[in-house]
Parts: sequence; structure tokens; C-alpha cells
Amino acid sequence: MPHGSQWREIEPLGRSEAFVRGSSSKPDAIIQPTRFSTWTPVIHKAANQQLFDERVALVSHWFDLWTDKQRKRFIQSLLMRCSKSLLRFIQKWFAETIPVTSLDFTTVLPRFLSLYIFSFLNPRELCSISQVNWHWRFLSEQDCLWMPKCVKRGWFLPYTPPDHEYGAWKRHYVACACSLDYLTPTETAEMYGILEEPKKKLEGSEDKWNERLLRRLIQDRLAGQKKELLRSRPPWLSGKWNSHHRDRRSQAVLGRPHLSSTLLQLTVTPRSFKEGIHSSYRDKTLQINVTLSQLLREEIRSPGLWSPEVEKRQVLGSLRMLSNRKSLAGGGSYPVLPHTESARPAGNSSDQPRVILISSRIPAWEMVVDCVKIGVLPLLYEYSGTTPDSLLYRLEKVLRGRRARSIGIVAEGDSTEMDLVQGCKISSKNLPEAEVRGFWENMSGCVLSQEEGGRIDIFVPLAASEAGMELLCQLSALTAVCHSSPTGIATGSYQHIFSEWLRNDGDTAPPATYFNERKLQEWSRTAQLQEEVLRTVRKQMRPYFRQLQRDTCARMIGQLMFDSMSTTQMLQNQELAQTLTEGLIAMIREKQENPLGFLADFLKSQAGKSKWFKVEETFLTQGGGGIDPVKEGEVDEAGSLSPHSQPLQEHEETMQELIHPNRSPRGKFVEKRTQFARETLSSEQNYVQTLEIVKDIYWVRLRAALASNRAVLSMANIHIIFSDILLILELNRSLLRDLRERLSEWGPSQCLGDVFVKFSTRLTNYTNFFNNYSTILKTIDKCRNTSPGFRVFLTRHDRSAVTKMLSLQEMLLSLSSRFDEYVILLSALRLHTPIQHVDRHDLAAAIANLKRFRDYIQQLKVRHQRDQEIVEAQSSIAGSPILLEANRYLIQVQEVAHMSCLDGKICPSFRIYEHINDMNLFLFNDALVFTSRTVAHLPFERTAKMSLQFLAAVALSSLLIKDIPDSKYIQNAFALQGPKRQWICATETEEDKMTWLSLLASAIRAAIRET
Repeated sequence: MPHGSQWREIEPLGRSEAFVRGSSSKPDAIIQPTRFSTWTPVIHKAANQQLFDERVALVSHWFDLWTDKQRKRFIQSLLMRCSKSLLRFIQKWFAETIPVTSLDFTTVLPRFLSLYIFSFLNPRELCSISQVNWHWRFLSEQDCLWMPKCVKRGWFLPYTPPDHEYGAWKRHYVACACSLDYLTPTETAEMYGILEEPKKKLEGSEDKWNERLLRRLIQDRLAGQKKELLRSRPPWLSGKWNSHHRDRRSQAVLGRPHLSSTLLQLTVTPRSFKEGIHSSYRDKTLQINVTLSQLLREEIRSPGLWSPEVEKRQVLGSLRMLSNRKSLAGGGSYPVLPHTESARPAGNSSDQPRVILISSRIPAWEMVVDCVKIGVLPLLYEYSGTTPDSLLYRLEKVLRGRRARSIGIVAEGDSTEMDLVQGCKISSKNLPEAEVRGFWENMSGCVLSQEEGGRIDIFVPLAASEAGMELLCQLSALTAVCHSSPTGIATGSYQHIFSEWLRNDGDTAPPATYFNERKLQEWSRTAQLQEEVLRTVRKQMRPYFRQLQRDTCARMIGQLMFDSMSTTQMLQNQELAQTLTEGLIAMIREKQENPLGFLADFLKSQAGKSKWFKVEETFLTQGGGGIDPVKEGEVDEAGSLSPHSQPLQEHEETMQELIHPNRSPRGKFVEKRTQFARETLSSEQNYVQTLEIVKDIYWVRLRAALASNRAVLSMANIHIIFSDILLILELNRSLLRDLRERLSEWGPSQCLGDVFVKFSTRLTNYTNFFNNYSTILKTIDKCRNTSPGFRVFLTRHDRSAVTKMLSLQEMLLSLSSRFDEYVILLSALRLHTPIQHVDRHDLAAAIANLKRFRDYIQQLKVRHQRDQEIVEAQSSIAGSPILLEANRYLIQVQEVAHMSCLDGKICPSFRIYEHINDMNLFLFNDALVFTSRTVAHLPFERTAKMSLQFLAAVALSSLLIKDIPDSKYIQNAFALQGPKRQWICATETEEDKMTWLSLLASAIRAAIRET
């Protein structure tokens, strides 16, 4: 027995306890050896595992009860006891459980690789990364990084730095940049002996004056930079990259912002700098009073080289070049692929793949995609939302300029037509259409010719009928490519694809060419089972759906009769309701294109069976085509029919008699008309009550506080907020009195239209209120924020029982929705007014006037929203001109990357582009504004701060758009060319590019039409 081991009696497996405490006299007890403890058996593994689990649970329970400090000490003691293999296991476990999302590469890579990466940074960027942490600062100040930059400028250290000296070359670079001086041509000639031609006295004096001016300019700039240095931010806030400090020609910038303007002069020749002395004092700066229209006029080209007609033709030509094809969504434009069909040789089989098009409408399309063989390119497309042009574009994108050996199409269809995409069924009838014909002609260009073995396989049984055979022959004659299809001899769901194929000259059938046959047969059985299940479900649910359809139609007819008839008349006309219900059901099942004509024919057929249709038979069949709907344009502004539609108006009374067959002509509309007249009065009472609450609760008490020298608001603010409300209250009180007088003497011949006609001519107060509505809301918000007394006043009265749980702003908002209520109530009142009634014409005139004023309110609302968007955009752009002008609104804001082409003379597919900065493009209805975007991350802030700087603005009527094909160096790019400058931009995704270019093209066309 080993040292520390003991023997204990352990019960066999299956007992309730795995071990026994103390001696046991049971005959079936087994004595087992233990190690270091009487509770740790050595041989009995089940008991050992059970005991281990209990101890782990116990220690875990203790661990949960400990404090955080005790837990840390316990974990530290465990780690100190672990061997190296256990520590490696812990490290591996952490790496697998908690993957590293971000890593400092300088802590992983060797130092020489980190320094090699840093060597590509310019001085400014090196100074920026030195503020990350101390380790990065140590690496970024190494002499191996700064010595080449100093030597390139011709700055050499006058001594050899010792081994322990750190950052000598960087300090020398900064010192040389700060003490940078400029030698005039005269000083250069004196120092280096450059020969010059003798000059006149005037030229010599001019050079001396320019030298003095240059020295004064340098001194002023250095003094200003020193002042800015004293006011500079701490180093942890000054590492922001500003793109407008960058000079693309020099690429020499420093890590300190106050040195950038000085270092920019390093790459300027003496002559160019001398010529720019005077222009530096007259740099153009945007003033606050400069409008965007003035800037757009300054962008016009020189009159000698430019004319509006030429510019218009160029802009429209660029739009035609851009919109020659359609995007994936079928609506916007997309760039033409840079690849061509002859880009690759046709002899290589790897460059001639097979492509299979799979529609998402087929059942279990996931299994079909899984059946595709290796080497065949699957193209799954959405059945709904895809157009033939977009499908062709996706096919070209998959092929990448190559030509396929064969193309297969798996879609829904029968023996006469193929359902390719939603709204486009391919048949012999619609094949001559331009869109369908162009699709097949372009698709044939993606396949090898018939002599080279190219073919198109359609997995629809078109060869099983004469119409399908005619379609295949037409496609083959149109495209000069062989089209194959299954004959459909086999039966079953999708079993036709395993039957014999028409024009299959090869040894392998098309299903075996594109798919794994075993998997495809499994999919066919699954599809067949799915169709059988759906067929059974449809059969079982058909009675419920029919009953639901009948109940819905009956409810609609019942609601119509309830609104137009009394209870007695509805009971008497049950047969009429049943007949109309059956007519609606038959019309829905037949799916007629002319539903009114079908319904009239159905009612005519039921005329002999029902007594209600014998009298009015002539009206229902008027004109031989049923009841013709009123066309658009036949109704004037007042809501009545135009003169050329009077024949239909003559039958309106007959139609109403059909709906109300048991009513007398005098009393047929009295009930409903009285109901809507009372509803109009009740609604006006509630509206006037709301206005009186505004006056009594707010205006009266604020005036009382002002009169008692305890003013909550000033007299000017009270007048701004409530002056128009009081006038509107008096106007609606007058309207309410007139309505009460008319309702008190209400009868069949009483009128309300003249009251509202009179009211619609006195809406000047409403006009003033809506014109000042934004000012009123701003005044309320400003007084709430600046006046504690007014804030307490609103808190006490807003949303109380007296104010109907509404706030002051919500009650003011009810004025804008009131005119919608007027239009709805008067329209319902006119509907139930007889045609011969005197009030019908006045009601139509009042409705027309109120509709015009309602539209005016909507226009004010839209205009205010547009102006608010422009004001917010202008406040977010630094140095922006005045954007808010008449008839201008914001359409879209797009984030893009500003790119620069290093060499525009080489082939477009090999051009290399450089990212300059980020931009935001503001698209207005008449101009496009370019702004640079800078993102700064501030300490202790979760969100980044974005700032915009105004760059330029171009009128849409003079903006040219040019698409840039995608390549390995750039994606989703396009060029915008103005009269004086060109911008190369790139979006993040292709969808953003398509949407932006579509909006921009539409805005340019609209701007050209307006000009």
C-alpha cells in the first residue's frame, strides 16, 4: 500500500450511497483503497467522480459567497500552483472562448516590421500616432524614421548622435521647420553665384519690395503660430486629422497643426511663391451674407467658351450614357461592367462555365441549389422584384466577361409558357415585345454560338405542346442558339425534367449536366409531396374560404344598406342584398378586368328571377357596357360633374331610387342629412370649447398676472402667442351661432351650405395664424426655457382635467386638423342631400373653398419642414453660404469618399486611386453642395463628433456625371464634373451608388426642365 493510502469499505455500484462512513458489517461491502483521505477512493471511479463533483459544487458555493478581493486571492493562489502545461491550457481556453477583436500590432509583430509600417507615414501622421501611448511614441520617434525625411530636405545633423541619445533627428526636423527661412533670388545669387541678366532699376526696386513683403509675411505667420501654440489644446485632444491642411502635391506635413502652413512652402518654387504674395492677402473667404445663388453664378464658365445650349446637350448626354441599363432592383442606373465578351480566349474550358438560373418561386429551391454540381455557376434570383434587365445584369456579373457553354433556366411554367419573373411570362404571344425580345437577344450573347456547342436548356415542358414548340422555334430563330426543353412524357410533379429532351444531341442529359441526379430526384419527390400536401390543404380549406368570402361580401352589402336604408326597408330588401352578394362573389372568382360591366351583366341576368330588377333594367344596361365609372377630370373643383358628363348625372336619381326603392322622393335623405347636420354642430361646439379653454386658462390668467405686477410673460410674448387665437375664436363663435340658429329651425328644406360659404370667405385670421405658427411655437419654447415662472405655469395647467388632458401646443395643433373635419362633414352632408335641393350647390362651393385652404395649410407644413431641413443643414456646415432661399428644398444627403486618380492617362481598369478625405454631398433641387467630413473622438465621450466644412457648390444644370467602372483598385465610384472642377467619389455599397445616381439624375432632369 502506498504512503498515505488507506482501506475503506465501499458499497457496490447501484446502492444509494457510494461509500460508507466508518466500518460496515454488511456482507456485500467491498473494501477499497483510499489516498490521502478516507473519502477519496482510488479504484472506485464512479464514487471518485461523484465525490469530485460534490467538492467542486462546494468550492463553487464558497467562491460565490466570497468578496471580490477574496476571489482574486484564491484565483492567484490557484494559478501559482499550476504547472506550465496547465497555464498553456488556460491560455488556449481564453483564446478560444474570448476571441480577440482588436489587437495592437506593435505588441505582436517584431520591432523592425512595426518600424517598416511606420516608415510609410508622413511627419504629421507620425506626430499623431505618438499620442496613442508611450510605446507608440517610443517607436514613432526612432531616428531610422526621421533621418530619411531630414536628408530628403537637405537637413543634416552637425554631430553624430551617441547611442543613448533618443529622438535627435526628430528634434532637428522640427527645429529646421520652425526656423525655416526663404532666400530671395538676389540672396540666392549672392550666396551660390547664380548668374542673372542685368535688370532695370524699376525691376530691382520691385524685387526688393517683394523681398521685404515676403519677410514681413513670414514673420507675421510665425508670430501668429506662436500665439496659436499658447492657446492650443492638450496633446490628448490635438490628434485630429484635418483634410484641408493637406497639400496633395507636397505630401509633407507635420504632426503639429500650427506648423502645417509653414511647411507647405517647402514645395513652392520661388517664382510661384513671389507671384502668390499678393494673392495671399486677397484669399476668398465666404461671408455670412453670401447666398448660394451668388456662388452658383460665379461657377459659370467663361462666356467665350461656353453656351447654355452646349452645356445642356452635354449634361443630357451624360445622363443618357449613365442610364443605358437598369439596376438590380429594376429602377435605377448601374455602371456597365468593365469586362467584355472577348476579354478571355474562348478555347479554355475553365473560361467557359455552365450557368444555371434558379427561380425562388419553385418549391424547396434550397435543395435545388444544393444539387448543383461543382463547376456549374448557380444564380438564384428572387421571383418578385426582379426584372429581365436586372436578371441579365446579374448573369453578366457572374460570367465576368466570359461566355458560357450552356445556360439552364429552372422556373415555373407549363407546356405553353414560362413564368420567368413576376409580371413577365415568356410565351409566343409576348415574344415580339421589345423588352422580352431584347432580353433573349442579350442572353444569347452570353452563350457560345451554336457552331461552338452553345445551348440554352429550359427546365419547363415546352416541348410537350404545339404552342411550346412554336415558342422554342421562335427563340432559336431569334437568337441563333439551340434551345432545349423536356418533352414532358413522364408524369408527376417536376418529373418532366427526367423525361426525354428535345434537341439533346449529347450523351449526357441536361439534368445530369447541371445537377447531381440523385439529389435532384430527391428534390422532385419532395416537391411532389409538398404539392400533394398543399392540394389536400386547399381541398379541405376551400369550404371555409368560400364561406369567409361570402360573409365578407355580405358584410359589405349590409354596411351599405345600413348606411342608406332604415331597418324596415332593409328587411324588405333582403333579396336585393343576397343578389348583390352573389354578384360580388362571382365577380371576384372570375377576376374580370371590367368589374362594373360584369356586375351589370350579372344583375341583368338575374332580372328575370327578381322583381327588383325589372323596372330598372334599362339603367343597368345603359350604353351596352354596364355602369361606366366617372373618369378623372370630369369633376370640377366644387365637386360636381363637368358639362360633358351630364348624361351620367341624369341617371343619378335613378341610381338612388334603385338603392332606396321604398322611399318617397321627399323623405329619402331626411334621416341621414339630419344626422350629419347635428354631427357638424356637435363638432363645432367641441372645437369652440377648445379655443375657449386656451383663452380662459392661459390668456386670461397670464394677463391677470401681468396686471397685478407679477408678470409671468411680457406683453409682447403674450400678443405673439394668443393674438391670432382670440380672433379665430370670435370667428368660430359666429359660425357656431349661425349653426345653432339653422338647427333650431331644421327641416327638409333647411340649408347649411351658405353658412360655410360665408365662413370660407373670412379665413384671413387663420392665414395669419398659420403663417406665424412656427414663430408661436418657438416663442413658447424660448419662454419655457428662459422663464421659470412660465415653466411652472405650464406644468400646473398642461394635461389637466380642465384642458382635457391636452397641452397648449396640442390644442394649437387642433386648428390645422379642423379643416379636414370640415371637408369630411360637409362631403357627407352633400352626399345625403337630394340633387334638386337648393343647398347642394352651396355645399359644393364651400367644400371647394375649404379644400383649397386645407391644401394651402399642407403646403405651409411641407414648406416649413423643408426650410427646417435646410436650416439644420446650414448650421451643421462650417463656412456655408446662405442656403435658405425661395423654392429650394433638400432632397438627399449622401456620404462618399473623395478619391484622386494618380495617373489618368493609363487604361481605366489599371488606374490607381488615392483616398483624400471623406465628404458629404447635399443634393438640393437646384444645386449640389460639396462638404468635407471630419470625425473627432473626444475623451470621455461615447459618440464621435462630426464636423462639416463647405468646399464648393455646383448648379445641377451644369453638372456632368460620369460612371467609373469597378476594378480591383476601386469600387462603386463615379465622377462629378462642374464648370471648374471635377470630383471623384465612391460610396460604401453598390446599392448606395445606384440610389444616389438615380436621385441625382432625376434632379438634374427636373432642373433642366425648369431652366
